[in-house]
Amino acid sequence: MNRFDSPLATILGDTILREVTLRDGLQLTGKLLPTEQKIETVRELLRLGVPAIELGSMARADLVPTMANTLEVVQALTPEELEKCWIWVATPGHVAKASAAGARNFQYCLSASDSHNKANIGRTTDESLAALPEAVEYARAVDGQIQLCIATSFTCPFEGYVPEERILAIANDPRAEGTTDIVICDTLGQAVPAQVARLITRVRDESPARRIVYHGHDTWGLGVANTLAAIQAGAAMVDGALGGLGGCPFAPGASGNTSSEDILFATRPGWLTPGVFGELVVLSEKLLAELGEPNRSKAAQGTRSRAEAFDWVIPSAVQPTSPGGN
Repeated sequence: MNRFDSPLATILGDTILREVTLRDGLQLTGKLLPTEQKIETVRELLRLGVPAIELGSMARADLVPTMANTLEVVQALTPEELEKCWIWVATPGHVAKASAAGARNFQYCLSASDSHNKANIGRTTDESLAALPEAVEYARAVDGQIQLCIATSFTCPFEGYVPEERILAIANDPRAEGTTDIVICDTLGQAVPAQVARLITRVRDESPARRIVYHGHDTWGLGVANTLAAIQAGAAMVDGALGGLGGCPFAPGASGNTSSEDILFATRPGWLTPGVFGELVVLSEKLLAELGEPNRSKAAQGTRSRAEAFDWVIPSAVQPTSPGGN
């Protein structure tokens, strides 16, 4: 074990972080980032070694204005860059439009609860499932891959607790055949590690073999703990957003995503060094300052401590960006 390794490294392995700032992170900010800035952010994240990025959503611009220029971003990126980028979709038409622009990785989202699916997508969960085979065909036609993403996998803001059997029924629905991954979402951040571990384990053992992805929020302060529990139970990809930015505009009570910085500090993937981590923190600070958003990452705050003998602390000569500044 070298000085950068996490004690959990032998358990966690090299789990893939998907950075979702440009989609889920921006949903509640109310500020549309310019296309060029989004493109630069994608390229900077890739340069630093981030293995996967969710770059935007096909949600209607009148409902989620911060996603209005998603296709422009897709069109500006190279095929090589797009291989590592994902786009949120909810209908076959979304997949068709995004694939025409060059996208190849799609996250098809529906909610376990009908109430949230109607609020988020405007249809019942079964109607979303009924349309999934057509979406899969569009993805296959461009040699792409498509995930089955299940929002409100633990709790719903309108219906409360969501039974595990509901998630397993969706995971095993024959209409989901052809999806390459399954995304389990703690949309409200109300789950606890034991719940997360149990559901991930059941999905792993009781549904078709697919890569398991975990998407968590930090509303109740358990984002990192839940993420680690998901990884230990079998999740091979986990989502995070810079500074813990974001939340769902159609889920009352949903606050920021689990911080990418906190997940990375806990898991220490092979591509991450203290120097790269410092650059990521600085990138995050600049973006959050422009958006006027607070930095909720404990690890990012830790890098600014005075304990400079610790490899992960940013030297005091590198000043943080003040909130609201550039």
